[in-house]
Amino acid sequence: MRLLIGSFIRISIQNQRLELVEEGQVLRSYSVSTAKNGAGEQNGSGKTPRGEHIVRAKIGDGQPLNSVFVGRRPTGEIYSSTLAEKFPNRDWILTRILWLSGCEPGKNRLRDRDSMRRYIYIHGTPDTEPMGVPLSHGCVRMRNHDVIDLFDLISPGIRVLITES
Repeated sequence: MRLLIGSFIRISIQNQRLELVEEGQVLRSYSVSTAKNGAGEQNGSGKTPRGEHIVRAKIGDGQPLNSVFVGRRPTGEIYSSTLAEKFPNRDWILTRILWLSGCEPGKNRLRDRDSMRRYIYIHGTPDTEPMGVPLSHGCVRMRNHDVIDLFDLISPGIRVLITES
């Protein structure tokens, strides 16, 4: 599927939904998990930043399902309950990463409010983690199959609008 230039991603914090929109029509809709701490742009807040963003980079193309990433690099590990027991405090970033960059200086870009410097991603998470409930540390978590589907449909530079409503 080839998306048109007017395509964008809309994320609703209130509804815990991510929608891929083209020409005003929702092509895909996924349940997600945004920040447990709510919405906010401040560095170190653990909140999901609002406003207009773009996907600055797509990371993980071709990696296996449940691939583990640390510092945006695949570790060679595949997530499992045994691995989770070994590293109980890890914030699991799995399968694919869509790295977001804010587009609004003073709101979500530059200084202490920069989404990219905060390492805000759309990424896969363990299947044991609930969706539709805010539990992340600021990122937008997705089911692994869903993040692969979205990853394969979009290109870097696609607009991402994150709203509280």
